Amino acid sequence: MYKSILVPIDLADTDLAKGAIATAATLSKTWSGSVRLLNVLPMTPVMLAEYVPADFDSQQRETSEEALSIVARESGIEPGRISGVVRQGGIYHEILEEAAAMKADLIVMTSHRPAMRTYFLGSNAGHVVRYAKCSVLVVRH
Repeated sequence: MYKSILVPIDLADTDLAKGAIATAATLSKTWSGSVRLLNVLPMTPVMLAEYVPADFDSQQRETSEEALSIVARESGIEPGRISGVVRQGGIYHEILEEAAAMKADLIVMTSHRPAMRTYFLGSNAGHVVRYAKCSVLVVRH
């Protein structure tokens, strides 16, 4: 049923992602599926570009890729069934783009408890749930 599972994670708070990773691990084992971890880097604002090193974006990407590989190794998922990718841009937009690119059957993601500002502005998880073409499972911390 779920052969291709996408798990977006925030590398700044990997503890929050543990529930989503564990859920994806169980589902991938049950359905013999694969898991792709996704980290989305923000775009460097143009007004800051002159103050950061020329290779700042590539350094960020390299650091994120290394961190994703550590998370993948610690996930308990067989190495042949887990991969990681780093994208750059808006969080929910890049999650939806990666899900479409990999033809994901399921997106498993965590979400913070709703705050008052979330009700007015929306959350990344809320946007993904609303606009994803596949099923989305939101795991609360």
